[in-house]
Amino acid sequence: MADRKAETTAISGQPQKTIEDFDSKKKPKRNVYALACAVLASTTSILLGYDIGVMSGAVIYIKKDLKISDVKVEILAGILNVFCLIGSCAAGRTSDWIGRRYTIVVSQVIFFAGAILMGFATNYSFLMVGRFVTGIGVGYALMVAPVYTAEVSPASTRGFLTSFPEVFINAGILLGYVSNYGFSKLPTHLGWRLMLGVGAIPAVILGTVVLVMPESPRWLVMQGRLGDAKKILDKTSDSKEEAQTRLADIKEAAGIPENCTDDVVQVPKRSHGEDVWKELFIRPTPAVRHVLIAAVGIHFFQQSSGIDSVVLYSPRIFEKAGITNSDQKLLCTVAVGFTKTAFILVATFLLDKNGRRPLLLTSVAGMIFSLVTLGSSLTIIDHTDHKMMWAVVVSIGMVLTYVAFFSIGMGPITWVYSSEIFPLKLRAQGASIGVAVNRVTSGVISMTFISLYKGITIGGAFFLYAGIATVSFVFFYFMLPETQGRTLEDMEGLFGNFRWKFAGYKNNTNKNREVNGDGIGQIQLRTNGQT
Repeated sequence: MADRKAETTAISGQPQKTIEDFDSKKKPKRNVYALACAVLASTTSILLGYDIGVMSGAVIYIKKDLKISDVKVEILAGILNVFCLIGSCAAGRTSDWIGRRYTIVVSQVIFFAGAILMGFATNYSFLMVGRFVTGIGVGYALMVAPVYTAEVSPASTRGFLTSFPEVFINAGILLGYVSNYGFSKLPTHLGWRLMLGVGAIPAVILGTVVLVMPESPRWLVMQGRLGDAKKILDKTSDSKEEAQTRLADIKEAAGIPENCTDDVVQVPKRSHGEDVWKELFIRPTPAVRHVLIAAVGIHFFQQSSGIDSVVLYSPRIFEKAGITNSDQKLLCTVAVGFTKTAFILVATFLLDKNGRRPLLLTSVAGMIFSLVTLGSSLTIIDHTDHKMMWAVVVSIGMVLTYVAFFSIGMGPITWVYSSEIFPLKLRAQGASIGVAVNRVTSGVISMTFISLYKGITIGGAFFLYAGIATVSFVFFYFMLPETQGRTLEDMEGLFGNFRWKFAGYKNNTNKNREVNGDGIGQIQLRTNGQT
């Protein structure tokens, strides 16, 4: 039998492990147990999507009922993203303390309380208190769901499974849009309260269902519970051999001797989260510094390219394009949610097949094109006295094109990439930093859109977003290595060399596969022409 453990090679002077998880002629079937765990964890993200989607329509009726200004509308719509900062920062330490699974339960309890408060709000201040509580719950869920899913997934399907949180965010947005349309027929004072308050129902269901999930095997190893971790790895890996390799890699990352086989061991103190912030910010290695820049950058550009402005204010955008009927605006908004959800499903099946970089770069290029075209058509409409039907159609089409391109790359890959690149002991806090940047940027964008388009025209606002997306394309091209097919413990070797793009470096090392007599693929690694 050929040695089934991946060989190692040195690239650009650095030792580099490359994994082809027990490669054989027949591709392993998708692990159903890991799939079920990923689905259960990711459903928590549906609450953020619902809040974003439902608020886009609810603010129309809140403004009428509570008689608030556009500035207060902006703050109400976008402030949840800033409140998320508290939850995402706290979630990193909480998930290291009580575990990933119970942290998800905490997020649902907090969101339930927030939804009830918003549903019974009697004035603007009361409503803002509900937004504050809801934001903390959303921050918890946003941080812990991708981390749990990445830690429980085998390398062969990690991209597919880790994209699930984004899938459920989009499903939540669509549900929010449908809720808007359904409750819009009720009296104004009642309709928006039901739109917001009904979010408490899925929080109860999800918080209960999550309890049947197993704990993350990586968190169990960090607690020294090797026996429990091994049982879960056996279920979530594509083979027994892969489970053993994953356990050995996690033990090494946690500082546990490889020959230790006890079910319960004493874990080195540093593995429980102490000094993590120093390792991230004060004394980072070149690899950790690169990882941090990549994670912060991808989260920043995901939101600064304007996605929340489109999702939250799509009724206003369609109104500017020339659609004035309320029902028609809400129906167009439902089309946005449907398109966004449909294309995110396409992305989930391409992530592990095509890789992260090709999808991400294609996505951003499409976003740039659609933003420039949308800005141009809205500018033409703005400077014309009569209704131009072709410009209206182009504007609607470009909104749908923009969310479609966002969903096939920038949307899911941000969460997949940032959840898989941090070393084990830094992962929870590192992911929380990414979520914090994501939510703060989203808050700034969503709380300034109305003021922005009033200041530089609505076409000018989308030209600005197109410029930011162009900068993001350059950043992604030069700063983000491909991570497809690598184990989580193998990631650190990819980062730290900022010249990787110019040094002939290939993240997916060229592999020449020869099959021997027993059918096991032997892998010859070739780099820069050398075997």
